[in-house]
Amino acid sequence: MQNDIHPDYPFVTVTLADGTEFTTRSTMGSDYKSEVDSSNHPFYTGKKTMVDTAGRVEKFMRRYGKSNAKQAAASQEEDAKAEAEAANAEG
Repeated sequence: MQNDIHPDYPFVTVTLADGTEFTTRSTMGSDYKSEVDSSNHPFYTGKKTMVDTAGRVEKFMRRYGKSNAKQAAASQEEDAKAEAEAANAEG
């Protein structure tokens, strides 16, 4: 192997969210603190967390909801006009 082309590979302490610590090696060079691990991740715990979907729905409605509402109102008006014309033509 060539000298001086490889990064430093020191020992680091990894601290998980539940307080568990272990030592490994990493090119990161500093200790690492994890916010998510198997003790609190929904996949492993089976607990579902509430995701803020209301914000997503509101954003969708701002983008697309109004135009669809306008289209629906326009089609209802056209249907009403067609029914009125049909009633006038019959009577």
